[in-house]
Amino acid sequence: MLLPFRSEIRNSPTRQTIKIFLNDESLDGQIKSHLEHFTEIELIEINETVEQNLADENLTIFLKEMVDINRMKASIDSSLWWYFEKDMVDE
Repeated sequence: MLLPFRSEIRNSPTRQTIKIFLNDESLDGQIKSHLEHFTEIELIEINETVEQNLADENLTIFLKEMVDINRMKASIDSSLWWYFEKDMVDE
C-alpha cells in the first residue's frame, strides 16, 4: 500500500525545515490550508522538488524561532494521518 505522504526534516543554510511529499499533488493547497492552524508554523511554501525519485512538488514548512522541530514533525505527521484517515472514512 502506498502511503499518502512522507515527511522529513531537512537542513537548509539558514535553518531546519520540514518537507512534506504528497502522493497526490492535487492536495498540496488543501494540506497547506490544513496545516496553517499550527501557531508554531511561520510559513508554508509549495515548491518544486529537484531530487530524483521524489514527488514533483513538496510543502516546505518553516517554523518560528525556538520551536522544537522534532516535536513539530511528530505533531504534523499525526495531524496528516488524521486528515487522511478522515478522508478515507468519508469516501
